Amino acid sequence: MEWTGLNEVREKFLSFYETKEHLRLQSFPLLPQGDNSLLLINSGMAPMKKWFLGLETPPRRRVTTCQKCIRTPDIERVGKTSRHGTYFEMLGNFSFGDYFKHEATAWAWEFITEVIKLPLDRLWVSVYEEDDETVDIWTKEVGVSPDRIVRLGKEDNFWEIGAGPCGPCSEIYFDRGEDKGCGKESCAVGCDCDRFVEFWNLVFSQFEGDGEGNYTLLEKPNIDTGMGLERLACILQGVDNLFEVDTVQNIMKHISSIAGVTYKENEKTDISLRVITDHIRSTTFMVGDGILPQNEGRGYVLRRLLRRAARHGLLLGINEPFLYKVCDTVIKENETAYPALKENRDYIVKIIKTEEERFQKTISGGMELLEEEIKKMEAKGEKVMSGKEAFRLYDTFGFPVDLIEEILSEKGLSLSEEEFQSAMKEQKERARNARAAMGDFAWEEDVLQSVSGSEAFTGYETLETETTIKAIVVSGELKERIENGEIGTIVLSETPFYAEMGGQIGDTGVIEAENASFMVSDCKKTKTGHIVHEGMALNALKVGDKVIAKVDKERRYSIMRNHTACHLLQAALREILGDHVHQAGSYVSDDICRFDFTHFSAMTDEEIEAVEEKVNEMILAADAVTVTEMSLEEAKETGAMALFGEKYGDRVRVCKAGKRSVELCGGTHIDSTAKIGLFKIVKESSVAAGVRRIEGVTGRNLLELIGERDELIKKTAEGLKVNSVSEIPDKLNAMNAQIKELTKELDTLRGKIAAMQSADIKTEKVGEFNVGYSIFKGATVDVLRTMGDKIRDKDSLSVMLLISTGGEKGNLLVVCGKDAVAKGANAGKLVKAFASTVGGSGGGRPDSAMGGFTNQNGIEAAAAEFKSIVASI
Repeated sequence: MEWTGLNEVREKFLSFYETKEHLRLQSFPLLPQGDNSLLLINSGMAPMKKWFLGLETPPRRRVTTCQKCIRTPDIERVGKTSRHGTYFEMLGNFSFGDYFKHEATAWAWEFITEVIKLPLDRLWVSVYEEDDETVDIWTKEVGVSPDRIVRLGKEDNFWEIGAGPCGPCSEIYFDRGEDKGCGKESCAVGCDCDRFVEFWNLVFSQFEGDGEGNYTLLEKPNIDTGMGLERLACILQGVDNLFEVDTVQNIMKHISSIAGVTYKENEKTDISLRVITDHIRSTTFMVGDGILPQNEGRGYVLRRLLRRAARHGLLLGINEPFLYKVCDTVIKENETAYPALKENRDYIVKIIKTEEERFQKTISGGMELLEEEIKKMEAKGEKVMSGKEAFRLYDTFGFPVDLIEEILSEKGLSLSEEEFQSAMKEQKERARNARAAMGDFAWEEDVLQSVSGSEAFTGYETLETETTIKAIVVSGELKERIENGEIGTIVLSETPFYAEMGGQIGDTGVIEAENASFMVSDCKKTKTGHIVHEGMALNALKVGDKVIAKVDKERRYSIMRNHTACHLLQAALREILGDHVHQAGSYVSDDICRFDFTHFSAMTDEEIEAVEEKVNEMILAADAVTVTEMSLEEAKETGAMALFGEKYGDRVRVCKAGKRSVELCGGTHIDSTAKIGLFKIVKESSVAAGVRRIEGVTGRNLLELIGERDELIKKTAEGLKVNSVSEIPDKLNAMNAQIKELTKELDTLRGKIAAMQSADIKTEKVGEFNVGYSIFKGATVDVLRTMGDKIRDKDSLSVMLLISTGGEKGNLLVVCGKDAVAKGANAGKLVKAFASTVGGSGGGRPDSAMGGFTNQNGIEAAAAEFKSIVASI
């Protein structure tokens, strides 16, 4: 079992299931899409319910993901123990009516025993006590020893939630060793102690349950597996808990350096370090997925986590905003798998820093009063704080009630929850529970119901409009004003800001008043048609203020160039690939033009080049781009292309670019193809079965790309010491030929040196064997094998360990002579046993076996003990 970094574990899992013909999907956002039953995504299966329930058709019947998840039921326990956390990632492979138990179990076992190489003697499998079929599959097909199978009851090994699809499950456990156990004779799989760790749950969804204990077989059963990424990393890294996993530990180290404390030196500071580490992971991802701090719903979860982390920063002596600094470490540790974090870095940092600053104002005003109230209670010998007093802190200072409860708990006190709720109800009747789990803009639609009329969009004709503030929403409530530094939403009587729709992102910019402004970070449209501007106030603004709405001109023009380029791209694709090409989705931002289309094979280099040439041909033609509003019937008569499955109203906008591109489109466009500049395809890939994706850049983004590549070529030329770029290929060919020749000479010399060294290896008699070892720096695997063959052939009783050091990983070779093998020596077992002492693994034949290792610093001392290993086997 080799030490493996968390990011490497994730990639190994997803790559493995891709070889099993699974479609790798990116993690779904933490914000549930079209599912009002969830506040936040809390499992790998949650975003796929629509596919499991047959409500929608999945992109492929086999899918694999690593899903970001948030769970907060045990938030108060986070930090107090090292086992609890709110953020985690769930690895999973899923079958929607395709394969079932046979494949699910076999592939799971193949992954853990052959890919990540968990030792068989540490693995256990649990099954539902009545599931004989699964027991037979594990033992007779997969090859798991029957004495490693444990049958457990329905509570442990049968998955169901009310009525609906359900079924037995099988869990895979790792035995961490007796020293991690509780010491009881009954300690076994299923025990609550730390010895047996369940790390993979395979759910066999084969029944339809009625919620009353009655089950019928599903016509097409499903597979839903879940394996905690951090938990698996703990096993592979040999650490006790998620806070010691490499990526998480790096985050904690950043916090420790800011606070000037060290983990595991003081239990109180350890609690705070764990709280902050967990919560900054959760909040960075939540903000990155578009969740903003609010007083209700998922926004309240975010605010609660941020403020709890900030308070523990105060306990560590950090008296200024600091969480936003740790964001950079969270992003760095996760950007490979989640590049959007890096792309949205400035936005994430700004939101978290603003919330920290607001909390510091809250805490400074309320903490003093809370401490005074606690002193009064202690003087009177009271143990329960008045709910009315707690509500005063909450209402006047915005002091979070859960934080009040936590501070009281630390002092052995409690809060009268009933009194607090009663005071809340008297102050304002709010249907919090009805709105808590609604969709992304549910709160806006709810509170904006009282706002009459719709807002005119002027952004087709102008990027600047004099208008009036029609409504303000802060923390899910209609307000008359928004204060300096507050994050909120503004509705204008008319606006030039384009609201995100049709694949085109929303505009950004500024709403300016005489002495104040509102920085617009996004613009969206609610289901009821209101155009809402999200952002932050710089100085106070109020309903009725006359303002000037200004769209970021440079950004909008970049968006328009990319949007028009998408239209030209579709026309070019149909010309080159055929009329079967139809739009299957798009994303148009200021950075990129991304176009998904129906096509049934990867495009060749020649096809990509031809499409790119066609698009640029249309750009250089400098054709006019016109947008005309007409009836749907008139649009159809023009031959305008429509998006498959899209519903259109009676009046539509038709965008025509020259004679080759005519589409229905509500987005914004430049007025001449020439203004696109040029178009370059940067990537062609698969999205799903029968759907391909092209990503391209235009205008300034293409100039930046050219500049980056020119700089790369320039540095390459400088590094190769050639006078012109045209000389690079010849220089590289010459260097490769030289390297090949030198490598050949070096291998020859190493072989000669190794042969001479192997002749001088001292051996020692261990039983009937002649045992020895030698360490060679930089010897290749081939050189080791050559030496091993010579030693084995020369001495039939030899048992020899040959070691090569240098590079990121060392190599091991154990050889056993013919007579040594006959007397019981086994190179495969010996190399495996030795490799385990130096952080490696290995195996092979009885006469010759290879291995690898990472702990090169201690190799000399370990090698000296090889004779002891031989003696013990």
